[in-house]
Amino acid sequence: MRIEIICTGDEILSGKIVNTNYAYISRRLDEVGLDVVWGTTVGDDRDNLLASFLAAGERADAVIVNGGLGPTVDDLSQEIAAKAAGDILALNTEWLGRMEAFFLGRGREMPANNRKQAMLPQSSEMIDNPVGTACGFALNIGKARFFFTPGVPRELYRMLNDELIPRLTEMRGGSTLHQLKRFHSFGIGESRADRLLEDVVNLAPNGSVKLGFQAHYPQLETKLAVRGSSEEDILRNLEPVETEVRNRLGSFVFAEDDSTLEGVVLDHLGMRGQTISVCELGTNGLIASRLTQHDEDGKVFRRGLLGGSLEEIFKALGLNNETEKMTPETAKLTAGAFSKLTGSTHCLSVQVKHNPAQPGKRASGTIAVALAQPDGILLRQSEIIGDAHRVRLGAVELGLDYLRRVLHLLPLDERSDFEKS
Repeated sequence: MRIEIICTGDEILSGKIVNTNYAYISRRLDEVGLDVVWGTTVGDDRDNLLASFLAAGERADAVIVNGGLGPTVDDLSQEIAAKAAGDILALNTEWLGRMEAFFLGRGREMPANNRKQAMLPQSSEMIDNPVGTACGFALNIGKARFFFTPGVPRELYRMLNDELIPRLTEMRGGSTLHQLKRFHSFGIGESRADRLLEDVVNLAPNGSVKLGFQAHYPQLETKLAVRGSSEEDILRNLEPVETEVRNRLGSFVFAEDDSTLEGVVLDHLGMRGQTISVCELGTNGLIASRLTQHDEDGKVFRRGLLGGSLEEIFKALGLNNETEKMTPETAKLTAGAFSKLTGSTHCLSVQVKHNPAQPGKRASGTIAVALAQPDGILLRQSEIIGDAHRVRLGAVELGLDYLRRVLHLLPLDERSDFEKS
């Protein structure tokens, strides 16, 4: 089955807004074995929208249109969809009632222009949107079934997963099932992982497992797309491959599927009744930010300390400021002092010093990591090549991964591909 994605909006076409919706739609469809063969971006122009709808209706079997379902004058999807299908717009009283209740539940009266969102092509099928006012709908244009979706990401995600993927899977037909297995790693680059896993899919019968990678520094996602005739068949095909992936990537893998690095360390600490505080220099507080988002009730993450300079951190901790130079010793001192101050069982101190580029020498960052824990204070030092942003991201990941390795009794001397040798 051939699928096309059409994204609408002047802001998308001009590049003022990055088109993350297209990436999400295409990735999710690929994960369930649905092939996207065309992608189109169109501005808020009636003639161009009509031409793109008609062209897609002749070359695709299914078309997902994203955007243009709002209440303003430049939201044109319903109008052009009706014209392309030779249909007329009609008031959908069910959706109008839903919108009125939506606003009433928030103590507001529905603005008059929102009525436009309930005007749908008369022959269309309404597609539910339980988290917004943009009503999705489906209808036939040419040879294809069109699905119109809202541009607001959280509304799109809900509609795609709950409504569209089941419909598209049914349209495709056949008895083949699909599943995606994901491994998240830090410290190993895409090219190295590709070499390590070169022949791993041969362990699955009949080419039933496909290997792929998605790098988003400093993490790497290794993906196994599995197909089978049943859930049992999928598990049977996947088992030897996923086992070998774990063996070959080893301790570089920090999580699988929907788990995260910060989630892994917080869950481990929480199960043991332990706590963590973090002291950060040169990281923009990114470690504390990630821990806070996962531990919203604050049962494990005790406190974070962020300083713009070593002097500020020493002053906040009541330490004697005998040096302005960052060293492993300064990381050790701050980890120990902050652990005592907060009463945390563990305190992670990550300090970053940026080294500007010089003639014949690339920019880099020196990183000192110290972890205060019940058995003493552990140290780790590193240098990452790159600009300040790259170094900062690497330092945050390095610190969290070092904590994971200590907690799970994993090797502490494995160097990442991103560190200067």
